Amino acid sequence: MSTEVLDILDAAAHSRFVQRVRRRYGAERELLPPGRPTADSLSACLSALRATRELPSALRVLRQLVLERLAVLDCTQGAPLATITEGMTLLGEFCLAEALAAGEAELQAQHGRPRDAAGLPIAFWVLGMGKFGARELNVSSDIDLIYVYEEEGETDGGPAGRPLAASEYFGRLAKKLYALIGEVGEDGQVFRMDLALRPNGNSGAPCVSLSQLEAYFVSQGREWERLAWLKSRVVAPRDASSLERALQLRSLVTPFVYRRYLDYSVFEGLRTVHRKIREEAQRRAAGRPERANDVKLSRGGIREIEFIVQLLQVVRGGQFPEIRTRSTLKALDKLAAAGLMKPELAALLAQDYQLLRRIEHRIQYLDDQQTHVLPQGDADLRWIAETLGMSCRPEACELLERLCETRERVAAEFDALLHDGRPRSPCKGCGSEAVLLEQAEFHERLPEGLREAVRSFAERPRVQGLREESRQRLAQLFLRAGQCIERGECSSEAGARFVDWLEPLLRRDAYLSLLTERPAVLARLLRLLGLARWPMRYLMRHPGVIDELADERLLHERFDAAEFRNELAERQAAWQRAGEAQDEEALLDALRRAHHAEVFRTLVRDVEERISVEQVADDLSLLADALLQTTIEWAWARHTKAHRPDPRFAVIAYGKLGGKELGYGSDLDVVFLYDDEGESDPDAALEAYTSFVRKLVPWLTLQTRAGGLFDIDTALRPNGSSGLLVSSLKSFAAYQQGRGSNTAWTWEHQAITRARWCAGHEGLRAAFDAVREAVMTAPRRPADLLAEVLAMREKLRAAHPVRSGRFDLKHSPGGMLDCEFALQALQLMHSAAHPELLPNLGVIALLQRAEGAGLLPAGVGRASADAYRELRRAQHRLRLDEQATQCPEESLGSLAAHRDAVRALWQAVFPAC
Repeated sequence: MSTEVLDILDAAAHSRFVQRVRRRYGAERELLPPGRPTADSLSACLSALRATRELPSALRVLRQLVLERLAVLDCTQGAPLATITEGMTLLGEFCLAEALAAGEAELQAQHGRPRDAAGLPIAFWVLGMGKFGARELNVSSDIDLIYVYEEEGETDGGPAGRPLAASEYFGRLAKKLYALIGEVGEDGQVFRMDLALRPNGNSGAPCVSLSQLEAYFVSQGREWERLAWLKSRVVAPRDASSLERALQLRSLVTPFVYRRYLDYSVFEGLRTVHRKIREEAQRRAAGRPERANDVKLSRGGIREIEFIVQLLQVVRGGQFPEIRTRSTLKALDKLAAAGLMKPELAALLAQDYQLLRRIEHRIQYLDDQQTHVLPQGDADLRWIAETLGMSCRPEACELLERLCETRERVAAEFDALLHDGRPRSPCKGCGSEAVLLEQAEFHERLPEGLREAVRSFAERPRVQGLREESRQRLAQLFLRAGQCIERGECSSEAGARFVDWLEPLLRRDAYLSLLTERPAVLARLLRLLGLARWPMRYLMRHPGVIDELADERLLHERFDAAEFRNELAERQAAWQRAGEAQDEEALLDALRRAHHAEVFRTLVRDVEERISVEQVADDLSLLADALLQTTIEWAWARHTKAHRPDPRFAVIAYGKLGGKELGYGSDLDVVFLYDDEGESDPDAALEAYTSFVRKLVPWLTLQTRAGGLFDIDTALRPNGSSGLLVSSLKSFAAYQQGRGSNTAWTWEHQAITRARWCAGHEGLRAAFDAVREAVMTAPRRPADLLAEVLAMREKLRAAHPVRSGRFDLKHSPGGMLDCEFALQALQLMHSAAHPELLPNLGVIALLQRAEGAGLLPAGVGRASADAYRELRRAQHRLRLDEQATQCPEESLGSLAAHRDAVRALWQAVFPAC
């Protein structure tokens, strides 16, 4: 066979490193079985090598043998990337464990064991960083390590005499690890060791205690170090006891890497680091064009994919623990699943990452050198290409074409994410140059409406007291807002509202950083602020939700309750996997942030007129249902008096929530029921559920750092505010159906027409529906019923007086309440004969059914249904713009006909009025 044709039976044989191993260690090769290395095969091979070699030499030969086996697996057998990286990671862990055991045995024989003040052994951990920590180690990679010990103390003392301080002992241990792993000997070295990522870098101590590490994180930890620590992992020792004690280390690292808030401040730190990396790569390539093909450090290389992933994780991982993972490929999947990256982009970047890593491995197989630069020789290039299923000839090289295409795509995505704070759309004069907020020439660059607002804003003491960097960032934001106004992308009113919205956030740099880094978010925010006033109020209360504007799916999707609950469940599971003991306040914050984000998404779709008023109410009601269900589950799991795994407990929704007509600021009218008929001690069950409701209500109503969730009204429970917080289903049924002396009023029967099971144990749904149906179909004297409904309507009207000559969309005669009361009267009078009125379908559908059943004159039901829809729509729009829902009778316009339609309905149901 020609030497110019790849030997498909032994493709790895082209590697000069593989050739050297086979020549020099032919006999030793038989000690390591072909295929993927395992802990057992490594241990057996090392034991056999130790029969004739000292540990340092045996470890080095073992490493050569493993690399040769991996080269065959990779280049000849086409093993997946994960097989190679996991094999190298296993080798690193195994060799460090052997070296650590040998180093500790030698030191303890001389000086004894290091102990704390209580006489307990002090733990020591070797942390793997970068690809080692992520289990993604290269075949010729160095290993980035940090040495951490538990606390200060000293050794027992031993034959060598005086005890050593813990810091000195572990410093000596670090030197022994270097001698066993990092020093170059006759058989090479096991791994190049790099400790530069430790606190204070190369000028710092080789080992740090937990307290020293914590102090460094608090006072000196830099933004780019958070990305490095994201991948940190204990790689030695790996026994269960050591890993359990290392949980205290994780409790320091996690809050350093992941902040509780959206954190865009890391962008600038990473931008600086990346700029230095690119400049260094360009410097090294100057005059040597072959170095431009560095698959790791050059533009569009491996490092940029890793930066994209880590940046998104650090920014959002504090609030969304489900995206936390050390692995780059797993992180891409998680980011796509969380909606933080388009699935198709995540798939492309994963494909690109694997290609670049496989090319990198082949470069390193050639001579076992830590290089990432493509070779210049045609034969080597052809070998790399053909082991990847591509061709490479002098006249056309598919490998180089694919590499160029891949790097361009990666670089484009990286530049889009880390764009030096400059918008990608044309925006002259609002880049990263220094601009002074208070200068007159700066104000002159703004459109007239925005100019006055900014001038007044800049004169405020709070603004003048900001750091110069923050004032410059504000100036850049105002310049971009001005450009949006001039391009007609938003109104001048939006610009003025933007200035007002920013003032409460002046000390919260995270949000200013977000808007600076995400110009598209700023543009969408400005448009939103121009459409209505209420969004600005909501954004002032919950500024963190503006990041939702970055999601392009925002306008094109609807709320999905099952997906929402799954995301919350995954978030909680991720916290547990991360070992973060979530206190109740953290869970309450998580519920609130999730709710605020979903409300904001619905709000944006609403003001952009992508969904109708009815769809807004549907989505907000479904969201409340989902939140109630998750809150019940999380609170019951932490209820100290829980007497069964799953509570037979339900939330019954009344009012707007019951009718699925919830608005943005609506209270939740609810009643709590339980059904523990099988329990031997009914009093104990009542006590358990009562204490649970006392826990549940604060979970739903408390104001935490993340804000509020709901206002809860339980006045509709049996006997109102004087009744029990939670009722058994049996007692609730007796109360509603008039069995006994304690019975419901007619207005309570009116309320139950709009009631429904909305959360809790599914088994109570049908039972409640049966009670509701029994109440609605009970025989009644029509005249008495109408009189009582009318009396309640007058009582409400008196509580909400409307001045003469004005019309209130809800409370005036011909308003929405008249529709609701008329319908309730019809349902309570006629549901027994007309069961089509029983389902809780909402006012509009039920009015149409009432006409269809002949209970209303022809046209009245449909006209009043249309009127109710239009009155709701008008009320909704007015509230969004924070305008009064009362108007002069003479200015009703088209609403006058709808008012008259409701009055016709009222006359049809209450003819004597």
